[in-house]
Amino acid sequence: MNPAGAKTLGMWLFVLSDLLTFATLLVIYTALRLANPDWPKPFALSPSIVYATIMTIVLLASSLTMVWAVDAMGKNDRKRAVQWLLATILGGASFIALHLTEWRHLIQIDKITPASSLFGSVFFGVTGLHMAHVAAGLIYLTVLATGVARGKFSAEDIETGGLYWHFVDLVWMFVFPLVYLMAVKP
Repeated sequence: MNPAGAKTLGMWLFVLSDLLTFATLLVIYTALRLANPDWPKPFALSPSIVYATIMTIVLLASSLTMVWAVDAMGKNDRKRAVQWLLATILGGASFIALHLTEWRHLIQIDKITPASSLFGSVFFGVTGLHMAHVAAGLIYLTVLATGVARGKFSAEDIETGGLYWHFVDLVWMFVFPLVYLMAVKP
């Protein structure tokens, strides 16, 4: 196996192991929610569901810009690849900013904290782990963008970064409905 193929394989193995972690957390969350008839439904349409929907759109848009970065790098258009990587980074940073705003609202207005209830601990645990993955992705993409701008990294390196970024986006596509939409106030 050539070293370039090893990068992709390594990322696939990481993604699969991380997938098991998130799957386990979401199954536990769902089991707890179903086992407790009094499970809280704290999310009003506005602002929580509106924020979560905007966060979802921002993350999906960043996935599209990542596709364009991979495509540009495949065409050896480093300048365009860097531009699309920067757009992806902006999308990820916007996601985190929106998420922190939503957390602040839950903590200050709704008085939901990790220590306030089982819901709070599981909610902040799942969404916090996801946000940590987004933050790690931003660091990874920043390293890639810097390297591409300096003439380093191959198209496969950008594809590998894209694999990670799409995984983070895919996880959110499960967190959003299971954690947010299933907990909307009646």
